[in-house]
Amino acid sequence: MLHELKNIFQQALVNQENNIQNVLVTVVDLNGSSYRKPGVRMLISSDDTSVGAVSGGCVEKEIIRRAQSVFKDNVAKIITYDGRYRLGCEGILYILIEPFNITKNAANLFLSAIERREPIIIDSYFISEDEVKGNFGSVITYKNLQQTTISSFFDIKKIENKKVFSQELKPLFKLIIIGGEHDAVKLCEIAANLGWQVEVLTSIKDPKSKLDFIGAYSVKGATPETITLSSIEDNTAIVLMNHSFVQDLKYLVKLSKFKPKYIGIIGAPKRREKLFNQLFDYVPDLDEEFLEKIYTPAGLHIGATTPEEIAISIIAEILAVTRKKEPFSLKKLFGNINN
Repeated sequence: MLHELKNIFQQALVNQENNIQNVLVTVVDLNGSSYRKPGVRMLISSDDTSVGAVSGGCVEKEIIRRAQSVFKDNVAKIITYDGRYRLGCEGILYILIEPFNITKNAANLFLSAIERREPIIIDSYFISEDEVKGNFGSVITYKNLQQTTISSFFDIKKIENKKVFSQELKPLFKLIIIGGEHDAVKLCEIAANLGWQVEVLTSIKDPKSKLDFIGAYSVKGATPETITLSSIEDNTAIVLMNHSFVQDLKYLVKLSKFKPKYIGIIGAPKRREKLFNQLFDYVPDLDEEFLEKIYTPAGLHIGATTPEEIAISIIAEILAVTRKKEPFSLKKLFGNINN
């Protein structure tokens, strides 16, 4: 969700420079079930454009209509949307609509926190009523405890008798792709569309640039001997796409000092045992937990054949691993889809 908020901030700043008003829409509570959960956001602008979504499309039209009063008087409001009769869902959404007129300093704090891969906390203050205006709004708290508000009209000192929806947004999920061929390009493009921070390491002998990888955060040439790795956290996945047993082995030796959430390797199943055996030769004290993070061949078995399909299968596997889900068809599911 952090990447959605990042897109909202960037567009809001562009709009402000062009004297276009903005309001931030946040689902702050839910009674029952819905297509998306509290914490989803969208930006609505006075030029009739928007960024993001809070549902499947039906709710947005109603929100845009009811947000017009906030453009006129800069007073935040709470509205409800009963999906039981309109969407076929079983819930009532409570939605905060607040003016978005953030200063450049506040925006820089936000964007800098993303760049430093620091978590942020957003507290949104509201009451559970429909079509009510008042001193409602959102506060962002950073790692250094600095705070900024989304709206300069929101008085954080007057929040008594308000409910609060609190949300911690972790750093963007990071995907490190090691390889520079066509399949790596497709994996980068699809992962970037998910809002992941994609870093690509290609061969020094065949250097590539960001122009070759749509959506990449960075593209660098490297070898297993020269690679410099940092910020490999719990929300980091690595995919080796060298198409070379020797190169994969060398990179695994290097990666054995780190603890990413997932390591995927492109290649045939028959080479897996050989790869692991030789890895133990180079790293005798290898942690068993590290081996469990390696998925080779990378991807779910969905019949993928093209580079695009293979990229989808790999991303699906990364999602399943990081969210601790065993993949199966949703047609077999009974009950809440989000459990």
